[in-house]
Amino acid sequence: MFKLWATIIKDIRILTRDKVGILLMFGMPILLVIIVTSIQNSTFQLIDKNKISLLIANRDTGKISKEFIQSIDKIGMFKLVPLPKNESNATVMARMKGKDALLALIIPNDFSVKMDGKAKIIAGKALNTFGLESNKTDPNSGNVGPITLYYQPILQESFRRSVQGAIYSALQLIESKQILKNLYFSINEKPLPARLENELLDNKITINEIPVSKNGSRSNPNASQHNVPAWTLFAMFFVVISLGGSMVREKLSGSFIRLKTLPTNYMVALISKQITYLAVTMLQAAVIFAIGIWLFPLIHLPALNLPVDVFGLIIVSLICGWCAVSYAICIGVFAHTPEQANGFGAVSIVILAAIGGLMVPSFAMPQSFALVMKLSPMHWCLEAYYGLFLEGGTLNDVLINIIPLLLITICLQALSIAGLKMKNLI
Repeated sequence: MFKLWATIIKDIRILTRDKVGILLMFGMPILLVIIVTSIQNSTFQLIDKNKISLLIANRDTGKISKEFIQSIDKIGMFKLVPLPKNESNATVMARMKGKDALLALIIPNDFSVKMDGKAKIIAGKALNTFGLESNKTDPNSGNVGPITLYYQPILQESFRRSVQGAIYSALQLIESKQILKNLYFSINEKPLPARLENELLDNKITINEIPVSKNGSRSNPNASQHNVPAWTLFAMFFVVISLGGSMVREKLSGSFIRLKTLPTNYMVALISKQITYLAVTMLQAAVIFAIGIWLFPLIHLPALNLPVDVFGLIIVSLICGWCAVSYAICIGVFAHTPEQANGFGAVSIVILAAIGGLMVPSFAMPQSFALVMKLSPMHWCLEAYYGLFLEGGTLNDVLINIIPLLLITICLQALSIAGLKMKNLI
């Protein structure tokens, strides 16, 4: 026990001398979790608080186009910026290039007339189906010209589709309103009462959104619940910068050979490194979780809510930290220079994070990545954390993620020992 304790003290002293490694292990993940959470929180609240500016050039003078604009406004997704109706397309695009808005909508000058004509044609067809006579309408009067939507190329396709869906819903509402008015007038020979119109059009079925959770909780996860666990894992695995480089330096300096001449086993030194850096990973988790709990509310970010099973959180963090340390040791065993350990370690962690779901959600990845994703230890770490943070699960619920993670960790340990024996270092 004394030999192990002395070796741990030695590893702590080596660690504290590596100021750059400590900065990378703590400073970079803290900055990442604050920046990424801020960005994602703004994305989550885009519709509620940060509305997208939409330039509208209404070249139509009819009533229907005004109702269409009111319907778009009621969606709550856009901040409408009206433009002069005679403004040219080139001028509208020039405004967008000046970053006045990301979107612009051009309503043609015959919009109201064409929409009314289309509604009369559809209403007439409906009346003929019921055996009633309808007024003759020119079939060409319902050919509504396209409205034009300009957008900045920086907008992703998924967001553009959301915008199109919102505008289509407003168009459909206006079209349905005109069809109802024409049907009612044809049958009753008087305008559709406003009250009846509201009852027919605004009688929407409520949609209850309920997150699926293991503990029955109905609270919606916030941006902190998604990002803090993910970037905590990133921080844990970045111990490879310090631990991997430290092992290579010990090999190059002859420390391994000197240890073989002492009345001890190198396995003691190996266990010492794992205990020391496992404590570092737990400290990383504690610091980042504390930032999420106490600092985030001070900078107007949603606070991190810890899982109900705090004991399960500690166990999962320990296993994730052990896997990160095992990976760092494996890199240190096979690297020949500190530059190789640091370079390969940093790049491989980014790759593992990318395919493991830290940077791109696993559900958004192509099917061809399904097997590759499961080979990343970060995938199983993240799934275990998400099971606790997002789904309200307990330790028993995330065992399905912990078991593969333990198997990967044991494989890394076995590979490290095999590498040390192959190089006659133990």
